[in-house]
Amino acid sequence: MTDFLLRQLRHGVWANEQLLERCRALTDEQLELTVPGTYGTIRNTLAHIVASEEGYLVRLMGSLLHEPPLREQDLATLDGIATHITHVSSAVERLFGKGSPDPDRVIADTPLRRAGAPRFEMAAWAPAAQFVYHGIDHRSQIDTILSTHGLETLDLQVWPYAMGLGASREVKEER
Repeated sequence: MTDFLLRQLRHGVWANEQLLERCRALTDEQLELTVPGTYGTIRNTLAHIVASEEGYLVRLMGSLLHEPPLREQDLATLDGIATHITHVSSAVERLFGKGSPDPDRVIADTPLRRAGAPRFEMAAWAPAAQFVYHGIDHRSQIDTILSTHGLETLDLQVWPYAMGLGASREVKEER
């Protein structure tokens, strides 16, 4: 049986991949669109989602996903973002590679903490839940930017993902 949380994290990766492909169809000018009340431009918001997901996974795993660690300039292009979506996807699978993580395990620190920054301890469920919530929130902001500017949006809900996996389907009633 696949863990519920693993399914949620996989959905987030899938949604990022779908959004990346939609962004590849946009012009450079369209990638720089924004609207008040959102994180920023389409490109910067997608980069922020992926960078944050890497950070949550580093915290959960207790080690860097790759060397050197992610830097902001790594996400300046869609190809750079794509590379890091692959890192996120791989890390999600590794996180669950030996079974479901203990949600109550206390994470004492993160390898990404900067010198002089405060140290936070937290239960493992907290960054895992934030991974899910944060991605949905910011992908919705990108959807708002696209729709406000009259551009095609995407349906990134769980339903099309589940249908693509055969986990949800319409059943025709026999008469």
